[in-house]
Amino acid sequence: MKNKKGFTLIEMLIVITIIAVLASLILVGMGGAQARSRDSRRIADLHNMMNALELYNSKHGLYPDYKQGKIASADDWDNFTKDLKPETGVSSFPRDPLSTTKYFYRYVASDELTDYILAAVLEQENPALRETEEETVLGISCGISHMTYCIRP
Repeated sequence: MKNKKGFTLIEMLIVITIIAVLASLILVGMGGAQARSRDSRRIADLHNMMNALELYNSKHGLYPDYKQGKIASADDWDNFTKDLKPETGVSSFPRDPLSTTKYFYRYVASDELTDYILAAVLEQENPALRETEEETVLGISCGISHMTYCIRP
C-alpha cells in the first residue's frame, strides 16, 4: 500500500471554517477602532479647517458668509470649500470620512461675520466631547448629548 500525503476534504473544510470564524471575530472587534479612527480624523479636519478660515479672515477681515442653516448636507460643504479654495490658497479641504446624511461637517457664521462655528457629528463618545460645552451655538447643538464636536475661534 502506498503512503498518501496530503489533507482530506474534511480536514480542509474544518481549517477553512476555523479561519472564517477567527476572521469574522477580528473584523467585529475592529469596528469600534475604525469608528474611533474616523472620529479622530474628524476632529483633526476641523482644526485644519479652522486654519484655512483664519487665512481667509486675515485676507478679508471677516469670515466667509455662510449663514445659519445654509450648510445642511455634504453637497453644501463641497460648494463651501470650493468657494474657499481661491480665497485661501489651500489646495484641498477635508471631507467627512463617511459623508452621509448623518455624518458631515458644518460651518455657520454669525450675522456680523466676526465669529463662526465648525462642527462634526461623531460616531462614538469621545474624550474631546467632554471638553466641549453642552450648548447651542449659531443654531448648532454641541456636546456629548448630541455627539457633536464643535470648535470656534
